[in-house]
Amino acid sequence: MEIVTYRAEYFDGVKSLWREAFPDDPPWNAAELAIPAKLKSQPELLVLAVDEGDVAGSIMAGYDGHRGWIYAVAVRESHRASGLGTKLIREAEARLAALGCVKINLQVRADNAAVVAFYQGLGYSVEERISMGKRVEG
Repeated sequence: MEIVTYRAEYFDGVKSLWREAFPDDPPWNAAELAIPAKLKSQPELLVLAVDEGDVAGSIMAGYDGHRGWIYAVAVRESHRASGLGTKLIREAEARLAALGCVKINLQVRADNAAVVAFYQGLGYSVEERISMGKRVEG
């Protein structure tokens, strides 16, 4: 297993992975939109786990100078429970820390207890906040 920064040759693998990992994601999170947008800002924070040429996992992170964020953590079903998710999180944390980040946030769907437990096992805690969002079109 190799941890690498995203390269265009891996697009189809990431697209396939995200379809598997996020089957109900809205269209604006599709690889065709999210990857080009990420490549415009901090492309080094789109990280892949590649197993013999195949994309087995991905993580996207960002840092705005105040807080770091982790987005779109995905691991193929065939590689789950292998420590790969933890390895990707630790890689993103290290890359964020190298940029000066001292606090990382992430969002998890409230009904996804398994993912909440995964992050808690890595030292993340639930913070009492209200997450708000607004789609800005155009």
